[in-house]
Amino acid sequence: MKMPRDIGAKELIKALNGFGYIVTRQIGSHIRLTLINAPNEFHVTIPDHNPIKIGTLNSIIKEVANQLSISKAEIINKLV
Repeated sequence: MKMPRDIGAKELIKALNGFGYIVTRQIGSHIRLTLINAPNEFHVTIPDHNPIKIGTLNSIIKEVANQLSISKAEIINKLV
C-alpha cells in the first residue's frame, strides 16, 4: 500500500484515536499520544505539521503497527 503524502497531524491523531490513542500533552509543536488499552503505557510523539514529512509519517505508522500487532496497511486505510 502506498503511503499518503498529504496527511497532517490532526488527521493522523483522528485516525489513531480509533485505535485507542488519546492526546496526553502538547509541548510546542509536538503532540504526545498515549495508548490507553495497553498493559504498559505506550507513547508516540507526532509533530504538529501539515503535512507530516513522509519519512516521519512512515516511522510513526510502523511504530504504532508494531505496538498494536497489526499491519501498516490497516492504519493507512484509516488515514485515506
